[in-house]
Amino acid sequence: MTTESAFRARAQRHLGQHFTRQDVWQSAELPVFVRSEGCHLYDEQGRRFLDGLAGLFCVNMGHGRADIVAAAAKQMETLPYSTNWGAAHPPAVEAASLIAELTPGDLEVTWFVNSGSEAVETAIKFARQYHRSQGRPERTKIISRDMAYHGVTLGALSVTGLPKIREPFLPLLPGIRHVPNTLGHTGDCGPADELECVRAIEAAIIEEGPETVAAVFAEPVQNGRGALVPPDGYWRELRRICDRYGILLVADEVICSFGRLGHWFGSGYFGVVPDMITFAKGATSGYAPLGGMIAREPLVRELYDSPGGGTFTHGATWGGHPVSTAVAVANITAMRDEKVLDNVNTLGPELHAGLEEIKRRHRVVKDVRGMGFFYAVELTADRESGRELGAEQAQKVLREVLPQAFRKTGVILRPDDRGATMLMISPPLVADRAVLDELVSAVDVMIGDVEASVTG
Repeated sequence: MTTESAFRARAQRHLGQHFTRQDVWQSAELPVFVRSEGCHLYDEQGRRFLDGLAGLFCVNMGHGRADIVAAAAKQMETLPYSTNWGAAHPPAVEAASLIAELTPGDLEVTWFVNSGSEAVETAIKFARQYHRSQGRPERTKIISRDMAYHGVTLGALSVTGLPKIREPFLPLLPGIRHVPNTLGHTGDCGPADELECVRAIEAAIIEEGPETVAAVFAEPVQNGRGALVPPDGYWRELRRICDRYGILLVADEVICSFGRLGHWFGSGYFGVVPDMITFAKGATSGYAPLGGMIAREPLVRELYDSPGGGTFTHGATWGGHPVSTAVAVANITAMRDEKVLDNVNTLGPELHAGLEEIKRRHRVVKDVRGMGFFYAVELTADRESGRELGAEQAQKVLREVLPQAFRKTGVILRPDDRGATMLMISPPLVADRAVLDELVSAVDVMIGDVEASVTG
């Protein structure tokens, strides 16, 4: 049952909706959230919803943190704006220094921007300019993985491997090669260098010409195609291949950093120091827009000391904004002091076990993938017989069954159609057992509704 909403009516007339179909935008059930607290959101009618996606994989410390809000307010009163162009200010210095303490290896220099897409764009530009500064201007090509999402700006979209969101904007940047992802491979799959998903990367580099390839981009756990945890040794092989051919390795950690996997950085968990890390989302828990690219200090020095270097020719007006970086400092400090990563590492396996139990009880669950507080539940028509969802069934599940189940249960998750019919799960990292029990119980109801729609 819906009620009239002045906000909804104005949103449907004036507020462009990101990645939203017209029927959803103009629906009488378009949600309007007015406040939030902890792991929950509240709509105009006062109904409470569990934020099972942590906003968009970002509200790691939960909603309504007075300490983070106070840090933003204090910074607005002290220094609301100052640039990082030829100058510095304390919150950006503190944020960059704090991040350098947490990164693996010698990843010590951060360029702040405003989003994950901009962070990836920054990494693309750094890779190109770095190679040019070292006398290798022909190194412009990039290798990334099928179905991987790396952002919406033109360069980031070029690296993205999702055909549906690329197609409206073709042609994109030339010289981007997509290779198989790690779907179907996790845990101990034997020697990593013998896996096809690894061999395909080296084969693509050789086919393109190693002297023309600038970088390899990969997420520690790939979001697109549903929380793909790599097989043992995969990231060490990426590092070996890049080192062999003089290619930069970029870990896109827009989702995977700042605790989502139970570690500060996913690449560190997998035992590798990449040449660059891109981040956003959890750095501020969504309290302010902030992204960034972290580079290894020797690469920065080599670029700046080169005959054609002297500067990284890149910047943004809001890059390293005082309020956003003050928020990042408050957020990351609280995450560290309150041992939030320990919470993820303690309760993450329990969340996984709860989802596996749902799979055991429901034949429409094909697979459960993920780690930490980041999971995908892949759906099918019948796991036992191997029957997949038909196109009409999948559309009904994504557009009708799951949205209705979200409203019924009061739990917000993400229906996903990138390569399969999936349910994405990513609660705030501060969620306790009671919140996770509420989440798992709701997922059980949702999957039951899917099963009824498929078999009914």
